[in-house]
Amino acid sequence: MASGTPPSAVEIVEVGPRDGLQNESTLVSTAAKIAYIEALVDAGVRRVEATSFVHPKRVPQMADAEQVMAGVPRDRGVSYIGLVVNERGLDRALAAGVDEANVVVVASETFCQRNQGMSIAEAVDSFGTISRRARDGGLRVTATIGASFGCPFEGEVPVATVASLARRCAEAGADEIALADTIGVGVPADVAALVDAVRAVTDLPLRFHFHNTRNTGYANALTAVSLGAAALDSSAGGIGGCPFAPAATGNIATEDLAYALRRSGVHFGLDLGKLVGAAALIGKELDMTLPALLGRAGDFPGALSAERAYASGAAS
Repeated sequence: MASGTPPSAVEIVEVGPRDGLQNESTLVSTAAKIAYIEALVDAGVRRVEATSFVHPKRVPQMADAEQVMAGVPRDRGVSYIGLVVNERGLDRALAAGVDEANVVVVASETFCQRNQGMSIAEAVDSFGTISRRARDGGLRVTATIGASFGCPFEGEVPVATVASLARRCAEAGADEIALADTIGVGVPADVAALVDAVRAVTDLPLRFHFHNTRNTGYANALTAVSLGAAALDSSAGGIGGCPFAPAATGNIATEDLAYALRRSGVHFGLDLGKLVGAAALIGKELDMTLPALLGRAGDFPGALSAERAYASGAAS
Protein backbone atom coordinates (compact mmCIF):
# COMPACT_ATOMS: atom_id res chain seq x y z
CA MET A 1 0.00 0.00 0.00
CA ALA A 2 1.38 3.40 -0.91
CA SER A 3 2.44 5.79 1.81
CA GLY A 4 -0.17 8.44 2.58
CA THR A 5 -3.12 6.30 1.43
CA PRO A 6 -4.87 5.09 4.59
CA PRO A 7 -6.79 1.82 4.44
CA SER A 8 -10.52 1.83 5.04
CA ALA A 9 -10.21 -0.37 8.14
CA VAL A 10 -7.77 -1.52 10.80
CA GLU A 11 -8.12 -4.07 13.59
CA ILE A 12 -7.73 -2.91 17.19
CA VAL A 13 -6.20 -5.49 19.51
CA GLU A 14 -7.09 -4.72 23.13
CA VAL A 15 -4.13 -5.30 25.46
CA GLY A 16 -5.40 -3.60 28.60
CA PRO A 17 -6.10 -6.79 30.56
CA ARG A 18 -2.47 -7.90 30.06
CA ASP A 19 -0.07 -5.09 29.17
CA GLY A 20 -2.34 -2.50 30.73
CA LEU A 21 -2.50 -4.18 34.12
CA GLN A 22 0.90 -5.88 34.40
CA ASN A 23 2.74 -2.74 35.53
CA GLU A 24 0.10 -1.57 38.03
CA SER A 25 1.01 -2.01 41.69
CA THR A 26 -2.64 -2.36 42.74
CA LEU A 27 -3.54 -6.02 42.38
CA VAL A 28 -6.86 -6.38 40.59
CA SER A 29 -9.15 -9.26 41.49
CA THR A 30 -9.88 -12.01 39.00
CA ALA A 31 -13.56 -11.06 38.98
CA ALA A 32 -12.72 -7.44 38.15
CA LYS A 33 -10.41 -8.52 35.32
CA ILE A 34 -13.16 -10.67 33.85
CA ALA A 35 -15.66 -7.80 34.18
CA TYR A 36 -13.16 -5.52 32.38
CA ILE A 37 -12.83 -8.03 29.55
CA GLU A 38 -16.60 -8.47 29.35
CA ALA A 39 -17.04 -4.69 29.06
CA LEU A 40 -14.45 -4.57 26.27
CA VAL A 41 -16.21 -7.40 24.44
CA ASP A 42 -19.50 -5.52 24.82
CA ALA A 43 -17.76 -2.55 23.15
CA GLY A 44 -17.05 -4.71 20.11
CA VAL A 45 -13.47 -5.84 20.74
CA ARG A 46 -12.81 -9.20 19.09
CA ARG A 47 -9.10 -9.75 19.82
CA VAL A 48 -8.13 -9.42 23.47
CA GLU A 49 -4.73 -10.02 25.03
CA ALA A 50 -6.29 -11.39 28.18
CA THR A 51 -3.28 -12.40 30.28
CA SER A 52 0.29 -13.65 30.30
CA PHE A 53 1.60 -17.04 31.33
CA VAL A 54 4.70 -15.99 33.20
CA HIS A 55 6.06 -16.84 36.63
CA PRO A 56 3.91 -15.05 39.25
CA LYS A 57 7.00 -13.85 41.10
CA ARG A 58 8.07 -11.98 37.97
CA VAL A 59 4.67 -10.41 37.27
CA PRO A 60 2.37 -10.81 40.29
CA GLN A 61 -0.58 -9.16 38.52
CA MET A 62 -0.74 -12.10 36.11
CA ALA A 63 -0.72 -14.86 38.75
CA ASP A 64 -4.38 -15.73 38.04
CA ALA A 65 -3.99 -16.36 34.30
CA GLU A 66 -5.85 -19.67 34.34
CA GLN A 67 -8.69 -18.29 36.46
CA VAL A 68 -9.14 -15.32 34.13
CA MET A 69 -9.27 -17.55 31.06
CA ALA A 70 -11.79 -19.82 32.78
CA GLY A 71 -14.15 -16.88 33.24
CA VAL A 72 -14.02 -14.95 29.96
CA PRO A 73 -17.06 -15.00 27.64
CA ARG A 74 -16.69 -17.71 25.02
CA ASP A 75 -19.85 -17.16 22.99
CA ARG A 76 -19.04 -13.82 21.36
CA GLY A 77 -16.55 -14.74 18.64
CA VAL A 78 -13.60 -13.33 20.57
CA SER A 79 -10.03 -14.51 20.00
CA TYR A 80 -8.14 -14.55 23.29
CA ILE A 81 -4.40 -13.98 23.27
CA GLY A 82 -1.95 -15.14 25.90
CA LEU A 83 1.60 -13.84 26.19
CA VAL A 84 4.13 -16.66 26.55
CA VAL A 85 7.90 -16.45 26.98
CA ASN A 86 8.86 -20.13 27.25
CA GLU A 87 7.55 -23.65 26.73
CA ARG A 88 6.21 -23.89 30.26
CA GLY A 89 4.15 -20.78 29.58
CA LEU A 90 2.91 -22.30 26.34
CA ASP A 91 1.86 -25.49 28.17
CA ARG A 92 -0.23 -23.36 30.52
CA ALA A 93 -1.68 -21.29 27.68
CA LEU A 94 -2.74 -24.38 25.74
CA ALA A 95 -4.34 -25.91 28.81
CA ALA A 96 -6.16 -22.64 29.57
CA GLY A 97 -7.72 -22.51 26.10
CA VAL A 98 -6.21 -19.42 24.52
CA ASP A 99 -6.75 -18.88 20.80
CA GLU A 100 -3.48 -17.10 20.07
CA ALA A 101 0.04 -17.01 21.45
CA ASN A 102 1.99 -13.76 21.56
CA VAL A 103 5.71 -14.52 21.81
CA VAL A 104 8.22 -11.73 22.42
CA VAL A 105 11.72 -11.52 20.97
CA VAL A 106 13.51 -8.39 22.18
CA ALA A 107 15.74 -6.48 19.75
CA SER A 108 18.57 -5.66 22.16
CA GLU A 109 20.80 -8.05 24.11
CA THR A 110 20.59 -6.25 27.46
CA PHE A 111 16.82 -5.92 27.46
CA CYS A 112 16.39 -9.48 26.19
CA GLN A 113 18.43 -10.75 29.13
CA ARG A 114 16.48 -8.66 31.63
CA ASN A 115 13.09 -9.43 30.14
CA GLN A 116 13.51 -13.13 29.37
CA GLY A 117 16.83 -14.22 30.83
CA MET A 118 18.29 -15.23 27.48
CA SER A 119 20.25 -13.89 24.54
CA ILE A 120 18.60 -12.76 21.31
CA ALA A 121 19.86 -15.89 19.55
CA GLU A 122 18.38 -18.07 22.29
CA ALA A 123 15.11 -16.12 22.12
CA VAL A 124 14.86 -16.71 18.36
CA ASP A 125 15.50 -20.42 18.85
CA SER A 126 12.91 -20.50 21.62
CA PHE A 127 10.43 -18.70 19.37
CA GLY A 128 10.84 -21.39 16.73
CA THR A 129 10.10 -24.15 19.21
CA ILE A 130 7.14 -22.33 20.77
CA SER A 131 5.73 -21.34 17.40
CA ARG A 132 5.86 -24.89 16.08
CA ARG A 133 4.16 -26.34 19.15
CA ALA A 134 1.57 -23.54 19.29
CA ARG A 135 0.61 -24.00 15.65
CA ASP A 136 0.41 -27.76 16.18
CA GLY A 137 -2.02 -26.94 19.00
CA GLY A 138 -4.19 -24.86 16.67
CA LEU A 139 -3.07 -21.44 17.87
CA ARG A 140 -2.32 -18.37 15.79
CA VAL A 141 1.17 -17.06 16.59
CA THR A 142 2.35 -13.46 16.78
CA ALA A 143 6.03 -12.61 16.97
CA THR A 144 6.38 -9.34 18.85
CA ILE A 145 9.74 -7.66 18.30
CA GLY A 146 10.18 -5.84 21.61
CA ALA A 147 12.10 -2.56 21.80
CA SER A 148 11.90 -2.22 18.02
CA PHE A 149 12.12 1.55 18.30
CA GLY A 150 14.73 1.81 21.03
CA CYS A 151 16.14 0.15 24.15
CA PRO A 152 16.11 1.62 27.67
CA PHE A 153 19.59 0.22 28.29
CA GLU A 154 21.39 0.37 24.94
CA GLY A 155 19.67 3.31 23.26
CA GLU A 156 19.14 3.21 19.50
CA VAL A 157 18.24 -0.13 17.96
CA PRO A 158 19.37 -0.57 14.32
CA VAL A 159 16.53 -0.93 11.85
CA ALA A 160 18.47 -3.79 10.25
CA THR A 161 18.37 -5.71 13.55
CA VAL A 162 14.58 -5.45 13.72
CA ALA A 163 14.21 -6.49 10.09
CA SER A 164 16.48 -9.48 10.61
CA LEU A 165 14.46 -10.63 13.62
CA ALA A 166 11.21 -10.18 11.69
CA ARG A 167 12.58 -12.31 8.86
CA ARG A 168 13.82 -15.03 11.19
CA CYS A 169 10.53 -15.15 13.10
CA ALA A 170 8.56 -15.25 9.85
CA GLU A 171 10.67 -18.17 8.69
CA ALA A 172 10.13 -19.87 12.07
CA GLY A 173 6.36 -19.89 11.69
CA ALA A 174 4.91 -16.55 12.80
CA ASP A 175 1.47 -15.68 11.46
CA GLU A 176 1.86 -11.98 12.26
CA ILE A 177 4.73 -9.63 13.10
CA ALA A 178 4.19 -6.99 15.79
CA LEU A 179 6.64 -4.11 16.10
CA ALA A 180 6.64 -2.79 19.67
CA ASP A 181 7.73 0.62 20.88
CA THR A 182 8.11 -0.75 24.40
CA ILE A 183 9.36 2.49 25.96
CA GLY A 184 7.61 5.03 23.74
CA VAL A 185 10.59 6.66 21.99
CA GLY A 186 9.54 6.34 18.34
CA VAL A 187 8.33 9.05 15.98
CA PRO A 188 6.50 8.72 12.63
CA ALA A 189 9.78 8.72 10.66
CA ASP A 190 10.86 5.65 12.65
CA VAL A 191 7.58 3.93 11.83
CA ALA A 192 8.13 4.54 8.13
CA ALA A 193 11.73 3.30 8.26
CA LEU A 194 10.74 0.10 10.06
CA VAL A 195 7.83 -0.60 7.73
CA ASP A 196 10.12 -0.25 4.70
CA ALA A 197 12.76 -2.52 6.23
CA VAL A 198 10.37 -5.22 7.46
CA ARG A 199 8.31 -5.19 4.27
CA ALA A 200 11.53 -5.98 2.39
CA VAL A 201 11.89 -9.30 4.26
CA THR A 202 8.31 -10.52 4.87
CA ASP A 203 4.78 -9.94 3.64
CA LEU A 204 3.17 -11.14 6.88
CA PRO A 205 0.51 -8.84 8.39
CA LEU A 206 2.08 -6.07 10.48
CA ARG A 207 0.75 -5.15 13.91
CA PHE A 208 2.05 -2.23 15.95
CA HIS A 209 2.32 -1.73 19.70
CA PHE A 210 2.83 1.87 20.82
CA HIS A 211 3.34 3.40 24.23
CA ASN A 212 2.65 7.10 24.69
CA THR A 213 5.61 7.82 26.97
CA ARG A 214 6.73 10.87 24.99
CA ASN A 215 3.32 11.78 23.57
CA THR A 216 4.06 10.42 20.09
CA GLY A 217 2.03 7.21 20.27
CA TYR A 218 -1.05 8.43 18.41
CA ALA A 219 0.94 10.08 15.64
CA ASN A 220 2.85 6.82 15.28
CA ALA A 221 -0.38 4.81 15.15
CA LEU A 222 -1.91 6.98 12.43
CA THR A 223 1.34 6.77 10.47
CA ALA A 224 1.31 2.98 10.77
CA VAL A 225 -2.27 2.90 9.48
CA SER A 226 -1.32 5.08 6.51
CA LEU A 227 1.43 2.59 5.70
CA GLY A 228 -0.85 -0.43 5.72
CA ALA A 229 -0.84 -1.70 9.30
CA ALA A 230 -3.21 -4.62 9.72
CA ALA A 231 -3.65 -4.16 13.48
CA LEU A 232 -2.88 -1.77 16.32
CA ASP A 233 -2.54 -2.62 20.01
CA SER A 234 -4.10 -0.31 22.56
CA SER A 235 -5.23 -0.32 26.17
CA ALA A 236 -8.60 0.97 27.34
CA GLY A 237 -7.93 3.90 29.65
CA GLY A 238 -4.32 4.20 28.49
CA ILE A 239 -2.97 2.15 31.39
CA GLY A 240 0.13 0.03 31.06
CA GLY A 241 3.89 -0.20 30.98
CA CYS A 242 6.65 -2.76 31.24
CA PRO A 243 7.95 -3.85 34.67
CA PHE A 244 11.38 -4.55 33.14
CA ALA A 245 11.78 -1.22 31.30
CA PRO A 246 12.53 1.90 33.37
CA ALA A 247 10.11 4.82 32.82
CA ALA A 248 7.89 2.90 30.39
CA THR A 249 4.44 4.44 30.74
CA GLY A 250 1.05 3.45 29.42
CA ASN A 251 -0.10 2.18 26.07
CA ILE A 252 -2.02 4.42 23.73
CA ALA A 253 -5.62 4.46 24.94
CA THR A 254 -8.15 2.45 22.96
CA GLU A 255 -10.85 5.10 23.16
CA ASP A 256 -8.53 7.95 22.15
CA LEU A 257 -7.14 5.87 19.28
CA ALA A 258 -10.66 4.97 18.16
CA TYR A 259 -11.66 8.64 18.14
CA ALA A 260 -8.65 9.55 15.97
CA LEU A 261 -9.37 6.68 13.58
CA ARG A 262 -13.05 7.51 13.25
CA ARG A 263 -12.30 11.17 12.52
CA SER A 264 -9.77 9.99 9.92
CA GLY A 265 -12.34 7.84 8.15
CA VAL A 266 -10.83 4.50 9.22
CA HIS A 267 -13.26 1.78 10.29
CA PHE A 268 -12.50 -0.19 13.46
CA GLY A 269 -15.86 -1.58 14.59
CA LEU A 270 -15.93 -0.47 18.24
CA ASP A 271 -18.40 1.57 20.31
CA LEU A 272 -16.61 4.64 21.71
CA GLY A 273 -19.04 5.19 24.56
CA LYS A 274 -18.72 1.60 25.74
CA LEU A 275 -14.92 1.80 25.47
CA VAL A 276 -14.94 4.80 27.79
CA GLY A 277 -17.21 2.82 30.11
CA ALA A 278 -14.81 -0.14 30.14
CA ALA A 279 -11.94 2.20 30.91
CA ALA A 280 -13.87 3.82 33.75
CA LEU A 281 -14.55 0.37 35.18
CA ILE A 282 -10.85 -0.50 35.44
CA GLY A 283 -9.95 3.02 36.54
CA LYS A 284 -12.28 2.61 39.51
CA GLU A 285 -10.64 -0.71 40.39
CA LEU A 286 -7.18 0.87 40.24
CA ASP A 287 -8.38 4.04 42.05
CA MET A 288 -6.56 6.23 39.56
CA THR A 289 -7.13 9.04 37.10
CA LEU A 290 -6.73 7.41 33.72
CA PRO A 291 -4.28 8.82 31.16
CA ALA A 292 -6.93 8.58 28.41
CA LEU A 293 -8.62 11.86 27.49
CA LEU A 294 -11.83 11.02 25.63
CA GLY A 295 -13.67 10.17 28.84
CA ARG A 296 -12.80 13.62 30.20
CA ALA A 297 -13.28 15.75 27.10
CA GLY A 298 -16.25 13.89 25.61
CA ASP A 299 -16.91 12.83 22.05
CA PHE A 300 -17.30 15.30 19.19
CA PRO A 301 -19.75 16.08 17.81
CA GLY A 302 -21.98 15.39 20.76
CA ALA A 303 -20.26 15.43 24.15
CA LEU A 304 -20.23 12.12 26.03
CA SER A 305 -19.46 12.45 29.72
CA ALA A 306 -17.45 9.82 31.54
CA GLU A 307 -20.39 9.24 33.86
CA ARG A 308 -22.83 8.58 31.01
CA ALA A 309 -20.30 6.38 29.25
CA TYR A 310 -19.66 4.37 32.39
CA ALA A 311 -23.39 3.86 32.93
CA SER A 312 -23.76 2.74 29.32
CA GLY A 313 -20.88 0.30 29.61
CA ALA A 314 -21.94 -1.09 32.97
CA ALA A 315 -25.47 -1.68 31.75
CA SER A 316 -24.43 -3.56 28.61
